[in-house]
Amino acid sequence: MQSPASANPHYGGFAHASILLQARLFVQAGVEKIRLTGGEPTVRSDLLDIVQRLNRLRPLGLKTIAMTSNGLTLAKQLPALQHAGLNALNISLDSLQQEWFEKLTRRRGHARVLESIRRAVHLGFDPVKVNVVLMRGVNDDEIGDFVELTRHDPLNVRFIEYMPFDGNVWSTSKMVPYREMMSKVNERWVRMDGQRLVDFGCWNVGAAIGE
Repeated sequence: MQSPASANPHYGGFAHASILLQARLFVQAGVEKIRLTGGEPTVRSDLLDIVQRLNRLRPLGLKTIAMTSNGLTLAKQLPALQHAGLNALNISLDSLQQEWFEKLTRRRGHARVLESIRRAVHLGFDPVKVNVVLMRGVNDDEIGDFVELTRHDPLNVRFIEYMPFDGNVWSTSKMVPYREMMSKVNERWVRMDGQRLVDFGCWNVGAAIGE
């Protein structure tokens, strides 16, 4: 049985022609970066063609074709997407622990997401951005582990505040404020490197390759 995505390339978002038309109009107006996001772009049967056609807009001024993905089926698609013109990548991963990953996403595939991150690094995406939504009592004890990923690979870990909205009854109990997050990072890396991180929105630890 065909999935909705394979049966219908419009699944979950704009039609193919609409994406390309709007992209051209934006680029002609001066936009230099286009990001494919979701839903999940990799469920579209026409994703490769979209990237190829966006790549033809580079003579008009387009510099970056980016994509945000959950990484579940990304690894096997990445070489072709990169060849087609994709040159910036964000992968969402809220836990490095398989058990928490499955609870949060309600599906298996933790190893596949990690493989997508490794494949992206291997293919030369620099940096590979990893999006992490911080949640108190869920993954706030993994902040240091996520930061450690940046030490040896060109990974930029982007900690995102858990936002209260209707889906979680506007609860702020799971929010981890920026200052508290920085405190947790400093607690660990003051011990390791003997110096406190500069409190900016973008920082690295020690001689880390990523940020």
